[in-house]
Formats: sequence, structure tokens, C-alpha cells
Amino acid sequence: MNEVHVVGAGLAGSEVAWQLVKRGHKVIIHEMKKIKKSPVHKSDYFAELVCSNSLKSVDLKNAEGLLKEEMKLFGSIILDCAMENKVPAGKALAVDREKFSRCVTERLLASGLVEVIDEEVTKPGENGIWVIATGPTTDGVLAEWVKEVSGGLFNFFDAVAPIISADSINMDICYVADRYGIGSGDYINCPMNKEQYEAFWEALVNAEVVEMKDFDRKLLFERCQPIEEIARSGKDAMRYGPLRPVGLPDPKTGKEPYAVVQLRKENVEGTMYNLVGFQTRLKWGEQLRVIRMIPGLENAEILRYGVMHRNSYIDSPRVLDRFLRLKRQPNIFFAGQITGVEGYVESAMTGLYVGLNVARLLEGKEMVEFPKKTMCGALIDYITTAEELKPMYANFGLLGAGKNREKAAERALSEMKSFVERLEYNK
Repeated sequence: MNEVHVVGAGLAGSEVAWQLVKRGHKVIIHEMKKIKKSPVHKSDYFAELVCSNSLKSVDLKNAEGLLKEEMKLFGSIILDCAMENKVPAGKALAVDREKFSRCVTERLLASGLVEVIDEEVTKPGENGIWVIATGPTTDGVLAEWVKEVSGGLFNFFDAVAPIISADSINMDICYVADRYGIGSGDYINCPMNKEQYEAFWEALVNAEVVEMKDFDRKLLFERCQPIEEIARSGKDAMRYGPLRPVGLPDPKTGKEPYAVVQLRKENVEGTMYNLVGFQTRLKWGEQLRVIRMIPGLENAEILRYGVMHRNSYIDSPRVLDRFLRLKRQPNIFFAGQITGVEGYVESAMTGLYVGLNVARLLEGKEMVEFPKKTMCGALIDYITTAEELKPMYANFGLLGAGKNREKAAERALSEMKSFVERLEYNK
């Protein structure tokens, strides 16, 4: 039972491994990317970010910010490497993808306690402790095993935004500004007048999309709605969503444009930018055509096209206990988005939680639950008790905060600090 196997070296799997090695435990990571990559993975490094390069807000008044602050108390490798490799993004924590992933990989391997086996696992072994952290794109024989032990997988659709070359942005038209001036000039803005916006909208709603088997708009995750689906919901929907111009006056006119497309740095050097809120499943030729209709992007060079993929998660309340352990096989844990959380940091948090408890199990100690009035604890409580599980990200509704979010955040952080102090005292 002393051997620990982590299947998948994404955000959750990497955090599981880190929480174990920092407590002196050896870990065997099973990772298939060097021999077989999913449709959305490109790199061989651990903790690869496949959607946005943003880990969202660091503001404590924001649920995502609170989640990060709680996780920092446990020495999260994901947050440490993110802070070391961040790129300017206002109040958001955005990172240079490659440097971030390399940081996580090198730090884990430098511990001397991690063995990596490059293979595609089809099912966990009978001996030792196994953590399934294969993410929402789990497929093949392993997915069939997961379906068998969990009574089936649920699905929703997720999309990725394109990335363009900075050299192809026309700065005679675009301008640098942060919304309401909060930030240090972290975004490039492409302004549209009414005529340009309406022509763009018309082209977008009529562009050809990649057909997907069993695609259902009702299964689109709300935070990653494809831009063309937002556009189809109403002519002004984009202007009140990702293209909203409020707080972004054009310095050439001193007025807010009719609509604004924002670009955010993708790497530290600033050679790549992603289109904020532009997740899409348009055909690649259509993406290029439509994006080049955006003022300032007439000569845009797309370095990575947007794609859509199916995400899967299990019925955690029915099949997992409160420690994210499989009820019918207690030597098997699950971590990451496959448990029903949504978001990079949320996924890493479940890995932190599982890693902490597996370490305690190895040390002959009782496993522990995060306090339910913390953001971490509220998320774990939701995915293990919800009557009808839907993918869930950090939000103050989980804490019943109402309008007084600042006080709820202070209380949550205080509770987590006390929890960590008790753990350290009872080592």
C-alpha cells in the first residue's frame, strides 16, 4: 500500500505529486503524452495549459482570488510556478505557458522522489495507492474502465481560443489599455465602430463550424462559450460580453468604441497574444477570415487555431467519498476536472487535497477535510454531495456569501489559516 501511482501529470496530477514529495514520499507518475497526445495537448511538459493562459483573478474579493490565497497556505506548486512565470494581465494571473509547465516539470523531477513512466494506463493496478488525474479528455480503454466503476461519464463541450503573432498586430489602429485604467498596460485593444461590428457579427454567425459528434448546445460550459455561439444568442450579445467597450476609451478619440476585441499576452516576451473570450469551433480557414475582419488584425498570423473538445466528469457524489476516494475501491482516488470541478486552479486544488490526504494515509494519520466555510472546502463539499452534479468553479454562492463577499473571504481565509496551523501542530 506504500507505493503511490499518479495517472496523468496535468495540473491536478502535478499537485498530487508535489504534496507527496514535499513530505518525503516517493511517487510514480504515469504519463502518456510522449507516446500519445490528446487532441488539445501539444507539449511533453507537465501541467500543460490547453485553454487560456489565465488562472483568473488574484483579487481576494474575487472567488478565484480567495481560492488561490487558501492554496498558497499549502505551498501549491501550481501557484508558485505561476507566480514565477506570470505575464502582465491586470488583476488576473496569466502565465507564459511553456515556462510555467517547464517550471512544474523541473521542480518535480529535481525532488529525486518522482519516477516517470511514459505509458498509457488502461486501468489501475491492484497494489498500492492510485490517483486518477487524467483530466476531462480521458478516453480509450481507461475511459471504459472509469465508466464501469463510476456508472458512466457525463459530458460537456469546451473550446479553446486562437493565439496570434504580436508582429502581425497593427498598432496604428490598436491601442494599449486596461479596463478603467486598472493595470500596467497589459492588454492590446482592437476598436470597432458600429458598421465594423455589425459586419463582423454577420460574418461570424454565418461562418462554417467544425461538426462534432453528438454536439449539443445545451452541453456548452458557460465560461467557455464559443464566440460564434455568443454571437448567435443576439446581435449585441458580444458587446455585453467579451467585446464590451466600457472602461476602454480609445486615446485617438477619447471616447469608448462601439465594441472592443482585447488581446492578452501569451508569453513573457510578448511575441504571442490570445484573443480574450474568443473560444471557437470555426473551421480554420473561417477563423483566419473572420479574425482578419477585426480592425488592426487585417494581417493577423494565427499561431494556434481555436478548437473544441468534449470534457468528461464522473458522478462524484455517488461514487466518491468525501476524500475523493472511490467507495468501492478505497485504494483509488480521483483528482482534477474529472471529479466535476471546472477551472485550472480548481483542478489543482483537488490534487492538493488528495495529495495531502494520501500523504497522511501513508504516515498512519487520519485523513482530513477542508473546512466547509473555505472556498476549497466548499468546492469539495459540492462535488461530493450535490444532488445533481454540474461542473463547478469557485464562486461565493458556495459560501452563501450574499453581497458581503469581502467579509466572507476574510472569514474563509482565517478558517483555512487555523486549519493549517492545527495540521502543523499535530504533525
